[in-house]
Amino acid sequence: MKNSNVLKNVYFYSIGLSYKKADAEIRGKFSLDTVAKTRLLEQAKNEGIQSLFVTSTCNRTEIYGYAEHPFQLIKLLCENSNGTVEDFQKVAYVFKNQEAISHLFRVGTGLDSQILGDFEIISQIRNGFAEAKAMGLANAFMERLVNAVIQSSKKIKNETEISSGATSVSFASVQYIMKNVPDIGNKNILLFGTGKIGRNTCENLVKHTKNEHITLINRTKDKAEKLAGKLNLIVKDYSKLHLELQKADVVVVATGAQNPTIDKAILNLKKPLLILDLSIPKNVNENVKDLEGVTLIHMDHLSQMTDETLENRKTHIPAAEAIIEEIKEEFIAWTKLRKFAPTINALKEKLNDIKKSELVFQSKKLSNFNEEQAEIISSRIIQKITTHFANHLKNEDTMVDESIDWIEKVFQISPLTPEGGTTTKVV
Repeated sequence: MKNSNVLKNVYFYSIGLSYKKADAEIRGKFSLDTVAKTRLLEQAKNEGIQSLFVTSTCNRTEIYGYAEHPFQLIKLLCENSNGTVEDFQKVAYVFKNQEAISHLFRVGTGLDSQILGDFEIISQIRNGFAEAKAMGLANAFMERLVNAVIQSSKKIKNETEISSGATSVSFASVQYIMKNVPDIGNKNILLFGTGKIGRNTCENLVKHTKNEHITLINRTKDKAEKLAGKLNLIVKDYSKLHLELQKADVVVVATGAQNPTIDKAILNLKKPLLILDLSIPKNVNENVKDLEGVTLIHMDHLSQMTDETLENRKTHIPAAEAIIEEIKEEFIAWTKLRKFAPTINALKEKLNDIKKSELVFQSKKLSNFNEEQAEIISSRIIQKITTHFANHLKNEDTMVDESIDWIEKVFQISPLTPEGGTTTKVV
């Protein structure tokens, strides 16, 4: 007969790929839209994964979660995207336990961003976790970890200057336009796509170029109209895209389409055109570069720009890392406490059982036995014993796993795991 109570070790992993090794084409294959992310979470739940959340941005796609083996998470990513295991192995990374925790802190605080200090990712992490929690895929460890990362992000943003100046692809794109397009205030600018990057880019364009000839187009027109109303801009129907392209001097493309929407077939140009593609997957076909006068710039190129502002932000990395270490140490201390708490509780229960048995025995043996005093004294002794064990396990030099095993063997206790049949190995 199969023993369904056999404990399985599960570990905390971060698996994914980013701009560091994966180009825009590969990142596009592994990108997950809203539907794909929900589908992935549902599959994870059906496959018995206890806690997991997903982030997918223009710069990275990652899964953070518990598994016996990282391939369980890699399989989920590949089965819900257009990526393959072979592609993943070429460019991806897998972090486990402490390394996975440290990676999430660096990602969430902008230290691992394509443009140093870009804090847009933290909202993606927050939203990804919220969706996972709504589906019952967030345990106490994950919630505490994400909250610690959010706390670090806020503190770094408020107490350092690592986010001063241009800290996003959207701002970098506006910088590029202003440096490379003469008389930008009088040029026709077309923004195609009003998602988060599109909105940020649009706001930066209005603020820094003082241009009054910006036109917005989005597949869902009411989203474009909402943004245009705030900024006093023009909105055109998606069906007019090919006509507006002919009028434009600069086109910024920031859509979530899975296939290119713009190619040379719909361009009938009579003047030079600068196109910035801020989409993942790419939404502008490379064949537009076959046309004379067309310049196509992708977001990966923008992120490579090094200017005085970027160099200045690098000087604030040590201060940001110090903040991360402080909050991460608090989190690790909490995980240690959470790790040995079931053992200490089981030990206390075991000693209380011994106490009760001994009190019954002595009450029958001794005629003048004072049960009330014996209860008080023995309870205090048990409290002191368990406190000594807890302090030992809290010590930085203690090998926690080995000590827990020793305590459980000596006192013959088997604490119940909060995950119900699994033991988690994190610190």
